[in-house]
Amino acid sequence: MRQTFARLRDVAWVLAPFGLALLVGVIVYTLANYKMVTETGDSMRPTFRPGDRLLIEQIDATEIRRGDVVLIDPPERYMAEPVLRRIIGIGGDHVVGAGNRVTVNGKPLDEPYVKDVYEDLGVDPYDVKVPEGRLFVLGDHRANSNDSRYHLSEQSGSFAASGVQGRVMENSAAPTVLVTTGGLGIALTLLGIGGYTARRRAQRSLPPAAPWLLA
Repeated sequence: MRQTFARLRDVAWVLAPFGLALLVGVIVYTLANYKMVTETGDSMRPTFRPGDRLLIEQIDATEIRRGDVVLIDPPERYMAEPVLRRIIGIGGDHVVGAGNRVTVNGKPLDEPYVKDVYEDLGVDPYDVKVPEGRLFVLGDHRANSNDSRYHLSEQSGSFAASGVQGRVMENSAAPTVLVTTGGLGIALTLLGIGGYTARRRAQRSLPPAAPWLLA
């Protein structure tokens, strides 16, 4: 019986710290690399709607790809808060647009996410080269999006790549790993604590040893 208690003690001393370390590691990594935001506008419909909770993966300028939906700081004279926009062109790209038709470096974009039936007649055709270190961005709801098309006179309407705060996660692979690891950490911590608690309770319920066993 006492050997069983010793095993429970050993298991508890190993599992609890290991599980706690896993859990703390997941929390620290998540806070450093991800954040949640709530979409508040209509500019990214139908991809994202007002009230949608989105997981943002924090990235730097070298990880930006065409087609990414990013949370980006716009120039203050346009908008005050970070906004969600889709990356259409990166530094050096030649972007041409007329209505809802866009080409990048001479290739028409296939944009199934754009659901506007009617073209925005208030926007003139554009033909720009994106400056280095900057991004040409559009909203998916082209008829209701304050984006690069409206500011072409200032650096071709581009936004600074350094203003990108993160990219909307398109799949849940990384978060699933984090959730699984965090869950494992919680389970191991609870198992360790449970083993320690069971040992303590069992020890208190043991009858005292016979005097001749203590001699």
